[in-house]
Amino acid sequence: MKITKLTTYRVPPRWMLLKIETDEGVVGWGEPVIEGKARTVEAAVHEYSQYLIGQDPRNINDLWQVMYRGGFYRGGAILMSAMAGIDQALWDIKGKALGVPVYELLGGCVRDKMKTYSWVGGDRPSDVIEGIRTLRAAGFDTFKMNGTEELGFIDSAKAIDAAVARIAEIRGAFGNDIEFGIDFHGRVAAPMAKVLMKELEPYRPLFIEEPVLAEQAEYYPRLAESTSIPIAAGERMYSRFEFKNVFHAGGLSIVQPDLSHAGGITECLKIAAMAEAYDIALAPHCPLGPVALAACLHVDFVSYNAVLQEQSMGIHYNKGAEVLDYVTNKEDFRIENGYIKPLPKPGLGVVIDEQRVIEASRNAPDWANPLWRHADGSVAEW
Repeated sequence: MKITKLTTYRVPPRWMLLKIETDEGVVGWGEPVIEGKARTVEAAVHEYSQYLIGQDPRNINDLWQVMYRGGFYRGGAILMSAMAGIDQALWDIKGKALGVPVYELLGGCVRDKMKTYSWVGGDRPSDVIEGIRTLRAAGFDTFKMNGTEELGFIDSAKAIDAAVARIAEIRGAFGNDIEFGIDFHGRVAAPMAKVLMKELEPYRPLFIEEPVLAEQAEYYPRLAESTSIPIAAGERMYSRFEFKNVFHAGGLSIVQPDLSHAGGITECLKIAAMAEAYDIALAPHCPLGPVALAACLHVDFVSYNAVLQEQSMGIHYNKGAEVLDYVTNKEDFRIENGYIKPLPKPGLGVVIDEQRVIEASRNAPDWANPLWRHADGSVAEW
């Protein structure tokens, strides 16, 4: 079997799908993208085609190493995201060629169903009570929301009180019937992270995500020593070589690699295994589309330390399309009481509605995150 063609489709709301074709008619789908940098990742995917065309797609490990080590410069958000989508598509091809789901190729499932959680609210924290009520009716009991708006390096008691009051309102409304994580989104600098986490402790959030930027990972162990709240991070880290230093330093309780950013299934399996060795739970990051979600689930189902899976059905970013709009086997993605079962079909288990993808790609918008500024005019972290 030989790879014959790579085709990319940028589609609403902010995703990109990759189709890899072979001379035997077996096709694989991947989802290589950086939110807001889809065209840049698209260029990188096609640059990698020089290593792929004419090669056997089943030699996944070798092709991964060729893409990673074949160029002198490596790693980072763009290159690893391009590799991630290619890797997903290669696993899809291999599973389809052998007639089994990817998790069977990885040794079989360690669990019968996977716990999922749902995002609630938008970019700015707002009244999420009604959103939680709606999602609870759909069977969810675990959520994630933004914790703050713009926050200065040293900010006011008023800003801290506002953030804490929103969380207090949620606990007041639902008690311990729900669980929720709070995403600081890298908006909080180290001096304020310590203050805010201390104030949030009485409300016992499931985790605090990205309490500081990944560039400030040296603060994870220091913050962990000052709080009882588990710290989660990893969506803006792209290889096991970045994660190894963070794991060694300590501080993380939950690691959140993104299967469309951190080198795909091949790399994230290694990251998950490294995390297990450090007694760190796995909760893959996934605010993206159906192929990314499927890839995450295959890693979840073979990783003993997987505890939660993010999924973006109904998320506020989904303007113009929903997660399952491009999928014909929607029933396989059914979530019951917050859990999803292993996808039963061969490969990644996603049957893509290719005609709909092609049509949607003709007028796909270029998504970009907002640019925020502080009151003094300086750029704020979004």
